[in-house]
Amino acid sequence: MFERLLSGLLAPSPARLPEPDARLAFAALMVRVARSDGDYADAEVAQIDRVLATLHGLSPFAAASLRTEAEVLEAEAPDTVRFTRALKAATAQEDRAGLLQALWSVALSDGARDAEEDRLLRLVANLLGITDVDSALARQRASRG
Repeated sequence: MFERLLSGLLAPSPARLPEPDARLAFAALMVRVARSDGDYADAEVAQIDRVLATLHGLSPFAAASLRTEAEVLEAEAPDTVRFTRALKAATAQEDRAGLLQALWSVALSDGARDAEEDRLLRLVANLLGITDVDSALARQRASRG
């Protein structure tokens, strides 16, 4: 499964991902955000699991299992640009701000705002076609919990 997803992400123009792959790609992007500051904190892991459970109606066990798969994929995945481009192709424009809000919730869950996380989330927002204003609003919504 990872090889098929990775080969799709490495294509010159990634195709729209089927739902299970889009779910895994988004989970891996959350892991990438959490790891970007060099501290993959327990609070971030727990937040990823909460987002996955809520977003996809998963049990805590199924959410943790998806996150574990995503951790492996994130470690093997190509650069964030291609990864996010594939996610953008799989997500309707009106749903992308919600994805960014979830990513911000992961970045902020450890109680520390880090420059590397900020940089990565600015890149992701741009690649998803989200304006700076909408990104700031997504961050504010995430910080309110």
